[in-house]
Amino acid sequence: MLHLVVLAHGLELLDGGVDDRFYIDTRNCHGKQTHRREHAVSAADIVGYDKALPALAVGKRLQNALVSVGGRKNMEILGCYEPSFRFMAEWWKQLYGESEGKNGIGIFPASVELTADLHSMGQYIQDGPRTLMETIVSFDEPCRGFTIPFEMGDPDGLNYLAGKELAAVCKTAAEAVKAAHISGGVPNIGISVPARDEAGFASLVCFFELACAISGYMSGVNPFDQPGVEAYKRNMFKMLGKPN
Repeated sequence: MLHLVVLAHGLELLDGGVDDRFYIDTRNCHGKQTHRREHAVSAADIVGYDKALPALAVGKRLQNALVSVGGRKNMEILGCYEPSFRFMAEWWKQLYGESEGKNGIGIFPASVELTADLHSMGQYIQDGPRTLMETIVSFDEPCRGFTIPFEMGDPDGLNYLAGKELAAVCKTAAEAVKAAHISGGVPNIGISVPARDEAGFASLVCFFELACAISGYMSGVNPFDQPGVEAYKRNMFKMLGKPN
């Protein structure tokens, strides 16, 4: 079971709504949302299709709409507070770049490794051009625990963390970063997975692939071809003298 949460501050897509939240549980294909405004737009209205459409399409439709609002949100940053997620992020960039970057349109996919990139790319995400939206994958349960130790003399000034689980500190960092980025104008999509195991991996692969196909068709492109890739391959084969 995956949970998808879309957070944005002053999201123009929703007719000026402030701090709009969409909580989507992929088990039941129905979106739930809470608003501070009367006359809230329903999840089905946002998708524009039958209510039985998989709930993940709501998130992708919101994402595409962010792109269409003045063309301002045209880059998606994927991040995770788990270093071993690095190569999953590389696969995700290949999936979305190859599937959606066509006909002069498409969201540019990029990734960050957290917390390592918070002092480099974190600066850009927080204060750079407001063309970004962010997707953060989190795991509810760590694979193994690690308790931060106490050091005599407190040489690194970190004894205030002694006794805390490293996973809990990372979750706190994630919440702090999310709040900062949202306040800075970066819409945030959160995907939570129960555990970093075989089932969690399979769920993410199925989720991203189905969401990518839905998003591609919503954008008016064929997500299952790669004309740009074929263009460079033809040039390379010709230059290398490959027989026809």
